[in-house]
Amino acid sequence: MGYKITAKEDLSPIDYFVEVEAPHVARAWKPGQFVVFILHERGERVPMSVYKAEDGKVGMFIRKLGKTSLQLYHEYKPGDELWSFVGPLGKPIKVKDYGRVAFVSDAVCGQAENYATLKAMREAGNYTISVQTFEDRERVYPMRFLAREVADEYYLTTLDGSVGIKGHYLDVVKELIEKDKVDIIFAGGKLGSLAKLAELTRPYGIPTYATVRQIMVDGTGMCGSCRVLYDGEVKFACRDGPVFDAHKIDWEDAIRRNAERFAEQERLAKERYLEYLRAKGVI
Repeated sequence: MGYKITAKEDLSPIDYFVEVEAPHVARAWKPGQFVVFILHERGERVPMSVYKAEDGKVGMFIRKLGKTSLQLYHEYKPGDELWSFVGPLGKPIKVKDYGRVAFVSDAVCGQAENYATLKAMREAGNYTISVQTFEDRERVYPMRFLAREVADEYYLTTLDGSVGIKGHYLDVVKELIEKDKVDIIFAGGKLGSLAKLAELTRPYGIPTYATVRQIMVDGTGMCGSCRVLYDGEVKFACRDGPVFDAHKIDWEDAIRRNAERFAEQERLAKERYLEYLRAKGVI
């Protein structure tokens, strides 16, 4: 049995949205958890964050980064089927009334988690604050895909200042802290930014939780690739996370290992696929 693609559209020149019909996953998924899809029988396992899981369908934000994400973008359309779609995986976050909850993000996976998490937090009675960072106006998602609709307070920032506030979510978080406007922070996106966020909030004792799903490979714990040094112990993002207390993660180790893993293999696979697309006149 395949899993039908029910919707697919561009979010920006580099990111796109895909929705898959998977009732068993949509019914069981909770914020913080992730899914894994496989395009075809010989395809790789791809762990993905979730943007929405409702009405029997799961929506994801995907970056055109590697061979599989490019193949899904160029060769699959609504009505086509994925060979496998597994989930939910990982541990969900605790959704309760914390008070003033912020979610900050600056990359594709985090943008999906921003919406999904704050939607649940708002329904639980929290005052929700969303901060989403994009490189520039061209890369900002269409309004209906932003977390604005699930946030009581919303900030859009761009690094070049072409739309919204000029700067990064870290700048906004600093102001929120100074104004005593946030009780707990969740975050997703670039590892380097998450490390800086942890250092920013640590002196204030503000609970800060970060997603490290982006370092996964197979999503089940078999490969050991998503090891995280956490409070002096080895944890696995796929089994013990993917959301962790950001103040307890060894970010230097996580960033170093993420940069070193499979870079050459991924580059070669992508180059070969791009050559294939050029030969067919697709690009």
